[in-house]
Amino acid sequence: MAGGKTIAVIDYGMGNLRSVAKALEHVAGDNQVVVTADPAVVAAAERVVFPGQGAMPDCMCELDARGLRPAVLAAAKDKPFLGICIGLQMLFEHSEEGNVAGLGVFAGDVKRFPDEKMIGADGLRLKVPHMGWNEVDQKAHALWANIANTARFYFVHSYCVQPAESALVKATTTYGVPFTCAVGRDNIFAVQFHPEKSARDGLQLLKNFVEWRP
Repeated sequence: MAGGKTIAVIDYGMGNLRSVAKALEHVAGDNQVVVTADPAVVAAAERVVFPGQGAMPDCMCELDARGLRPAVLAAAKDKPFLGICIGLQMLFEHSEEGNVAGLGVFAGDVKRFPDEKMIGADGLRLKVPHMGWNEVDQKAHALWANIANTARFYFVHSYCVQPAESALVKATTTYGVPFTCAVGRDNIFAVQFHPEKSARDGLQLLKNFVEWRP
């Protein structure tokens, strides 16, 4: 890997990390993608990806059980850092799912889609979880480079983040209600959708992350 750096994909036992790692490898150039549960490897990596699937209480429990909380918080301070799905939600202060505290990197909460507002444009009930492709309305950020506004990305989730600061919001999507689907500040960018399952535009976002110099 001459001249390449390490991209660490944090493995705390929640989610299919193989698809994330494979998608990153596709765009990583001479950088090495490492799936790791070792805090020392996370600390040594040039950039960090923090994915996740499942229930927020389980994710927080596993993160702590594996001693990875300090490594994640340290990486979020000063490395290019990409959160995906639950990896976005865990950055906030609190989740309604299991009434659990998050990492508190960002001020705000994670809330379930409001049942009474789950009505589509055709008047029919929308299912929760929100599952499938949806348009993403971007706000200016380097990671949207070469991706058309309202490009579609793939979602699977029942909860969404409600940031306390509007400046954090880097994209929104509408599913019954408008919700925040991407946030960013300094060296951190995090998305509710799955770029690794989002075809060409998902790969472009991952490529933008690999090349990002925040």
